[in-house]
Amino acid sequence: MPDTTSHQDAGHKHGGKKKKILLGLLATLIAIPVIAIIFILTFDWNKARPWLNAKVSEAIERPFAIRGNLAVEWEVPAKRMAPSDRHLRDWLPWPHLIANDVHVGNPASMKQMDMARVRQFSFSLNPFGLLHHTIGIPVLRFDAPYVELQRTDASHYNWAYKKKDDKESKWELDLERVVLTDGVLRVVDAVTKADVTAHIRTLDKDAKYGIGFKVEGSYNGAPVTGGGKVGQVLSLKDQNTPYPVQADMRSGQSRIAVEGTVTSPAKLAAVDLQLTLAGRSMARLYNFTGITLPETPAFSTSGHLKGELDREYGRWTYDNFKGKVGDSDIGGKLVYEGGKPRGKLTGNVATRQLLFSDLAPLIGGDSNESKKARGVDTVQPGGKVLPVEEFRTERWKAIDADVRYTAEKIRREKTLPINKLSTHLIMKDGVISLAPLDFGVAGGTLRSTIRLDGSGAKGNTIAATAKVAARHIQIKQLFPTIEKMQATVGQINGDAQLSATGTSVAALLGSSNGEVKALVSEGTISKMLLEMAGLNVGNIVVTKLFGDKTVQLNCLAADFDVNKGVAQSNVFVVDTEEAIITVGGTVNLANEQLDFTIKPETKALRLFTLRAPLYVRGPFSKPDVSVDKKTLALKAGGAAVLATVAAPVAALLPLINTGPGEQSPCGRLVALAKEKPTAPPPGKAKTN
Repeated sequence: MPDTTSHQDAGHKHGGKKKKILLGLLATLIAIPVIAIIFILTFDWNKARPWLNAKVSEAIERPFAIRGNLAVEWEVPAKRMAPSDRHLRDWLPWPHLIANDVHVGNPASMKQMDMARVRQFSFSLNPFGLLHHTIGIPVLRFDAPYVELQRTDASHYNWAYKKKDDKESKWELDLERVVLTDGVLRVVDAVTKADVTAHIRTLDKDAKYGIGFKVEGSYNGAPVTGGGKVGQVLSLKDQNTPYPVQADMRSGQSRIAVEGTVTSPAKLAAVDLQLTLAGRSMARLYNFTGITLPETPAFSTSGHLKGELDREYGRWTYDNFKGKVGDSDIGGKLVYEGGKPRGKLTGNVATRQLLFSDLAPLIGGDSNESKKARGVDTVQPGGKVLPVEEFRTERWKAIDADVRYTAEKIRREKTLPINKLSTHLIMKDGVISLAPLDFGVAGGTLRSTIRLDGSGAKGNTIAATAKVAARHIQIKQLFPTIEKMQATVGQINGDAQLSATGTSVAALLGSSNGEVKALVSEGTISKMLLEMAGLNVGNIVVTKLFGDKTVQLNCLAADFDVNKGVAQSNVFVVDTEEAIITVGGTVNLANEQLDFTIKPETKALRLFTLRAPLYVRGPFSKPDVSVDKKTLALKAGGAAVLATVAAPVAALLPLINTGPGEQSPCGRLVALAKEKPTAPPPGKAKTN
């Protein structure tokens, strides 16, 4: 018989070995975490501080030091969380690292001091995530943090870290929640002259917001105040939950207030805010937004801001905004889309009632007091009429733009019926086009096409061209408050083409080349009319020529050549019922000087209406009108002789002034005015 007993013993021995192996493996598996736990709890982690400090300092290329106690404990994350935010995994005990008195310094290129320090820095670590190259941190906690962000110039700031290479890391950071207790954030910026401190505090009894902050300091010499609240920071892991934000900050005339939500705060995927902005000038927003906006008086707007930052370049929409610029209302929609080589601003902006003086800052034509109020250093020299404030063309290349603007009604301090404005602004590659720029004036139109090329490399120098056409401007509507003008049916037409180079309005006009033509048909001129219009020079001239009375105007025509800023009159003739007046001379736009000689020739021999030539000379700000005294004396001495022949000569003058088959003076002037003006390219003088 076979020995079955020996076989059974061998089987039992083999089965026993298997059990021992399994038990050994199970014991080892249990022992490893137990030993790890014992090691974690018993090891003096302070011995690892020098090594850890050196490795972190090397990685971030600036000093890092844990100066206080370093320990690892076991913690249940759920105990530090609000009940509504707890999950089942939050009840599992995980290692919790606690580092006290942690300091991070500035980079080597800046003053050596703390960029950040924290009384206690702690976080829980998911050990199982390490097996999958994931640093899983369910809770990251900062107790009493202090952070100081510094910028000494455009290229030195302490919050930037160098990227050593573009290789994708094998490790992934999975940060679920962040907890902040009371702390301080300070921003010191030499570029914007800012020194602002935010004191951060936790809000225990606020159902919507988890952190509040109060801000104080200074910006560009003005005090900064304000504060706000942000949502429960423990919700950072849920990237689809909108994160509530509310803030209101002020500095002098500047204010920014927001209330709304941010989606995915860690990545800033989108914002949905009610935004209120106010400031000294829209141009001052460039330092914060990088968006080129025009110089304006003090402004304030409020509207709906939506940002879609998860797109390739981002898109911002400021919709349904309303506000004021100076004393004018404003509203509309603007959209900014990022892109290469630059972003683009598009939109439609409208004003119901525009105060004409609110346009002055666009060209630097406002007062020195206004310039100071909007933060501009340029001072208009005394006695200088044309604006000398330079355009900031270096900003024109920051963005492209396509914006339409309309003003339904325009209000002026003086009675001049400019009743509406519309323009289409296009900015591309540093070139601005206003095509067209239309004003509604006294029943007619003033249409301009202006091109300002600031794409050159010579500082703020602009190459400009302008075409201006005045059509069907009704004389009686120009002066609606003058009763005697209401029977007048005359109108004004004119054309101008100019080109120039320069850095300001004064410099452009002072170097301009081109032609200007104008025609006025049928009207009246009087001392009272010109006085109401504020035309002091014209007031004096008309009074000296005709006395203080209304004079019937048949027509007026002017033709000027403009060469290197000097406008020379080719033809400047006024045909009235009493005389034909010729004007010769120049307007020097470079040095703002007038030099005109006005010669009246009577149509009939009326001894008491004979006048001597007039001279209009001097600066734009205070021109002088004088009479040719020598000619006046000769006319006075010959008056008695002329009286004896007055009757027969008076009968012949109409035939002398207009011969058979000739055009009337007005006919010749109309023919002249119909010739269109031309202008050379910018920087080229006219050749006659």
